[in-house]
Amino acid sequence: MSCPHCEGGAPRTHDGPDGAAHPRGRQGPGRGAATAPDLAPDLRVLLVGTPNAGKSTLFNHLTGARQTTRNVPGTTVDLARGSWRPRTGTDPVPATPLALVDLPGTYSLTPVSPDEAVTVAEIERAGAEHGTVTLLVANAAELHSALFLLGQVGTRTERVVVALTMTDVATVDGLAVDAGRLAARLGVPVVEVDPRTGRGADGLAAAVRAVAEQPRPVLGLPVCTAAPRTAPDDELDRIDALLGWADDVVESVDAHRTATRSRADRIDALLLDPWVGLPVFVLTLWALFQLATWVAAPIMGATEALVTGPVASFVTWVLDGVGVGGGWLEGLLVDGVVAGVGVVVAFAPLMALMFLAIGLLEDSGYVARVAVLADRLMRSVGLDGRVIMPLIVGFGCNLPALAATRTLPNARQRLLTGLLVPYTSCPARLTVYVLLAGTFFPRHTGLVVLAMYVLSVALVLVGALALRGTLFRDLAHEPLALVLPAYHVPRPVPLLVTTGRRVLAFLRGAGTIIVGVLVVVWLLLAVPVTPGHAFGEVPVHDSAYGRLTDQVAPVFSPAGYGDWRTTSALVTGFVAKEVAVGALAQAYAVDEPVGSSPGELGEQLRATLDETSGGHAPAAALAFMVFVLAYTPCLATVAEQRRMFGWRWTLGAVAVQLGVAWVLSVATFQLLRLVW
Repeated sequence: MSCPHCEGGAPRTHDGPDGAAHPRGRQGPGRGAATAPDLAPDLRVLLVGTPNAGKSTLFNHLTGARQTTRNVPGTTVDLARGSWRPRTGTDPVPATPLALVDLPGTYSLTPVSPDEAVTVAEIERAGAEHGTVTLLVANAAELHSALFLLGQVGTRTERVVVALTMTDVATVDGLAVDAGRLAARLGVPVVEVDPRTGRGADGLAAAVRAVAEQPRPVLGLPVCTAAPRTAPDDELDRIDALLGWADDVVESVDAHRTATRSRADRIDALLLDPWVGLPVFVLTLWALFQLATWVAAPIMGATEALVTGPVASFVTWVLDGVGVGGGWLEGLLVDGVVAGVGVVVAFAPLMALMFLAIGLLEDSGYVARVAVLADRLMRSVGLDGRVIMPLIVGFGCNLPALAATRTLPNARQRLLTGLLVPYTSCPARLTVYVLLAGTFFPRHTGLVVLAMYVLSVALVLVGALALRGTLFRDLAHEPLALVLPAYHVPRPVPLLVTTGRRVLAFLRGAGTIIVGVLVVVWLLLAVPVTPGHAFGEVPVHDSAYGRLTDQVAPVFSPAGYGDWRTTSALVTGFVAKEVAVGALAQAYAVDEPVGSSPGELGEQLRATLDETSGGHAPAAALAFMVFVLAYTPCLATVAEQRRMFGWRWTLGAVAVQLGVAWVLSVATFQLLRLVW
């Protein structure tokens, strides 16, 4: 076929690595190709495809645990890389591992996000390399979209293999796609695979090696799609021509969808209806909250108790056995290292459960429906509906909420959402709210706690508007455009493998930071700054930690709680909000409150705030709660942000959180003291 800007008899060309136009044609061994055994060790395979085509599932199955995530230099985009070791079978080529790269999903090679730009750059680089094959994962249920992308890929490289997925889903929807007929029509290998089981993976490896040895062009591509661009209108002509080509291919292989209404259509008619979909969504969120609190909390407590109980006792027993027990070394190992490991290990069950739950929702196809439901609301603050799930999960726990940002389509959107997540009020902050609200507002405790959650939502919305208007102006205001994936029953083994890999990544990345910081906190608590105390045996206020909080306390005087004991709770709360109340009890040398009664701790706290606020204790208490809400949620969240986004963004986010928290806290006190 042709287009208005093409001459029918013109030779097909492609853009070479130098930007010039070069004749297209097959490359024989004399043009740089190597035999498969020589080429295999250096063979790189790029996985590309539309979102929800099964690309990442196929990547996970082919690589197993042999994969890493690396940042693309100069961007915020991470690429998953792994080693694919196909079984040899009857293939005479040795089973040498292939380097597999999972590129961000995209619907076209006209990039509108950093992730898509990286995908385009990698594919164009592949066209100039003899040792790279592009493996296009095509969803049989959305064949036309896959063919459009294949047409664009085919203008950039002749080393292309098509992995045809979702054929079972297509059959259920009344769409029959024959891989053999499609391969004959396209001129490139088309291999039917099941990403969840790996069926067809051996044939896929053989096709990849064959194409690496003998490149072949995609047949029938319109000439204008490969011609150099000469005018802005050329891009529209190219798109029209490729869409027409995709129509012709679908027609020629008789891959037409029947007019019957599919099961997915019937389910979507309910889930995408606000009157049904929103209640279902609320129930789903309720289940996630229950998972993060009622289910995970007891397991977390038991896990931490195992480490700080029997494990700590064993360490003490060993130290006693070698004659060094009872001193500072025991305190360092037990109260520093082992306690830090206990905090890290305690988070593992929560992370595993939340990763598993989010994976179930994502693999089943439900997350995409949530995005459609929430899109109109989130667009009011410059975001799209896909960010709603991570933000909602944040009210259960900020840590898995950061992990949930990986379901978002591009790196800039993941980064923006990751910066907003810490403003969602997790249950760990609730212990502080209940203590102060019960102490200073005993008749309105529930109302005060509710106000904290309303303020949390407001901070997320205002933060989104502020970031979209400053650092993230480059995120285009575009309508939500996504193909709703077919509904699936998630397969247990791949889901468990992925969950385990994510938990291990958290333990390695965040665990080191958490243990290190807790050891530093212990050392500060152990160092005496007044005479008469031994190292490791010193009251809190007479330690370096106590003196540090003394120095920091005046910063909070304008907020009405400039006392070393309240400051120590905030410093300790930086590590974990759930220990802030314990830090207050330790500073006052009283027992922690049991249940909802503030007890003696509440009385001591009231006396302190009466003094520091000049008689405006309720205003100071509310200011303290506002600071707890707005500042850094916990050390584990900081460590996870660093692992996902790097130190620069993480430290900047922490600084902003502390600044926002201080300004809001001071403003709260200065305004409310006029009333109380």
